[in-house]
Amino acid sequence: MRAGNQATAGELLELVRSGRATTRGALQQATGLSRATVGQRLDRLFRAGWLREGAGGPVDSPLGGRPSITLEFDDAHAVVLAADLDTRHGRAAVLTLTGEILAEQSGLLVIDEGPEAVLGELGRWFADLLVKAGKPAEAVCGIGLAVPGPVDSDTGRVVQPPIMPGWDGYDIRGRLGRAFAHHAGARPGVPVLVDNDANLMAYGEQRTGYPDCSAFALVKVSTGIGAGMVVGGTIYRGIDGGAGDIGHIRVGADVLCRCGSRGCLAAVASGGAVARRLVESGVAAASGSDVRDLLTSGHPEAMALAREAGRQVGDVLATVVTLLNPGVLMIAGDLAGTPFLTGVRELLYQRALPRSTAHLDVVTSRLGERAGLVGAGALVVEYLYAPERVEERLAALGV
Repeated sequence: MRAGNQATAGELLELVRSGRATTRGALQQATGLSRATVGQRLDRLFRAGWLREGAGGPVDSPLGGRPSITLEFDDAHAVVLAADLDTRHGRAAVLTLTGEILAEQSGLLVIDEGPEAVLGELGRWFADLLVKAGKPAEAVCGIGLAVPGPVDSDTGRVVQPPIMPGWDGYDIRGRLGRAFAHHAGARPGVPVLVDNDANLMAYGEQRTGYPDCSAFALVKVSTGIGAGMVVGGTIYRGIDGGAGDIGHIRVGADVLCRCGSRGCLAAVASGGAVARRLVESGVAAASGSDVRDLLTSGHPEAMALAREAGRQVGDVLATVVTLLNPGVLMIAGDLAGTPFLTGVRELLYQRALPRSTAHLDVVTSRLGERAGLVGAGALVVEYLYAPERVEERLAALGV
């Protein structure tokens, strides 16, 4: 926070949104701005529709007097669109700015059909969802998309994704923005943010369930295997979006992976790998979601293979936990049930140093299939309402 007259309207909004200062007096105290200057900057936020007055707060003075009027972020002034793509399935939603889902849709979306077709269909889904939610297209302030591959967050393009053929370097932002505008009759140029699915699942879960955890890790085990990490409240992506790609750590088995290498963790312990082994033994299972259904029904062979896969992943996670020292390790995705989790714990606690696991909680997902949507929505909101971007947007609105 800049001192004195340097504190901006965007920084005042950040103080209100975070709960650190929610009255005019508290904002003056936090920033050193005069009452008049605080009033002028708040007026811009009120005119934009981003702030509202709430109930009166407690009276600070022992002599009594009028209670201070609290200030609140007005989450009703816009909505966010979010989507989460897996290899054969998609989920999309309209969310409020505080993460409440207003309308939701899921269905078959095959990533192998390529970005043109998949993103075009997502644009149609978004238009239908806005109708379902009773919101106009102009209420959309941004779109967030989770994809099952490494993403360069500066460009929004996937980088050499092992399970997304035809998507490498594709302009996802541009295509999805155009598809939404076409199907919903929206103005062009709505911001589109893209990130890895495990990253956004981790972000959604950490923000909603573990906000005080300064080092949070999530491992998604579905068709592939990936990890998302939130450190100090921020997604850790590495230098170009490749952090967390633990599915392609070599574990020694002579099995060909979809990435072209042999012996990757994903080739032996993912939902796709378990499905393949089930098929070899005569059990119908085309993907990780089929394995999930078999696990739900208590299929004994599926449960045994899931536990074995958990042990293989747990062996790798012992190194991850030693390196990152997280407070929470969350297991999510198609295999995230009791058999797999049991296997993870067996090897993790056996191989990791006691120091690394002394304060570690190993848990399963709280948000379930909605984690990626919640994380994608939060990513958009944090981007659009960051102090520096607030100033740009207020200027564009002419307030």
